[in-house]
Formats: sequence, structure tokens, C-alpha cells
Amino acid sequence: MFGDSTTHLHHLRRALDEARKSPPTATAFCVGAVIISPVGKIISTGYTGELPGNTHAEQCAFEKLAPELPPLGSILYTTMEPCSFRLSGNKPCVDRILDLGEGRIKTVVVGVKEPGDFVEENTGEGKLRKNGIEYVYVPGLEKDILEVAKSGHPKETGEKATV
Repeated sequence: MFGDSTTHLHHLRRALDEARKSPPTATAFCVGAVIISPVGKIISTGYTGELPGNTHAEQCAFEKLAPELPPLGSILYTTMEPCSFRLSGNKPCVDRILDLGEGRIKTVVVGVKEPGDFVEENTGEGKLRKNGIEYVYVPGLEKDILEVAKSGHPKETGEKATV
């Protein structure tokens, strides 16, 4: 079955492999993304910082597809929920998903919620659901995902990152 938890975990592990390619930095999370077509084929991947500029994993996966768009009914797997606000002023990943057009991404599958390290509250889940996009949280990889995501951050010693 395409939407079962075993399949979701498989694709989230693939996204985690992408996240491991991210250059560690104290000012961003190392995230990975995989876009799957409606027939279950990987059509694009991305990771934080893969493309020039301050690029997020989802953004890289979409830009690598351009000028093509994901087929209607595609699924986005991302190790961390898509951002709803960017301190840099760049377009948030939730808005990029919505800008693809209705039905392009039908489901977003995430491995962890965004920690409040940089942005206090991510409102992306509500915005995606409000626009008819299924949001699926799949537990099981949180420890590994957060270890990779925070690989460039100061260790948990009580001191705050200076970002």
C-alpha cells in the first residue's frame, strides 16, 4: 500500500540521507526532502544548502524540477515540517508548496515538527490543511532527524546560539 507507515518511513529515510548531505551551520537546520510521483517514483530530491543562496531542502527539490512542476497528486517527504516563516525574508517553503498550484502536492509527510530554535511557532501545518493538503506526521525517526538537523548547532550546554 502506497500510503502506509512502512512506505512513509522508507521515503523519510531517503530524505534523511539527503539531509546528511547538508553543510552543517549554526544558523539553519540540515533538512532533506524527497518528492514522490503519484505512481511512487522519486522525481526530485533536495537538501539544505544544495543550491546557491540560503536554500531550504524543499526549495532545492522544487528548483531542480523547474521548469517542470510535480505531477498532480505528488507527495513531499521532508525530515522537518516545511517552514512557514523565514528570518532571511525569503519565501517560506509552505508558500512555495502552495504556489505550485492546487493538487500538485497532495500530501506532505514530515518526520519532526520544527523546533523553536529560530522561529518560535511554525504555522505551516494549519496553512497546508486549510488549502486541502494532507499533512502526515510519521513518528520513529525523530532522534536521528534532530541529530542531523542540529549537526552544526552549539551543543546543548545551556548556552544560546549567537545567530
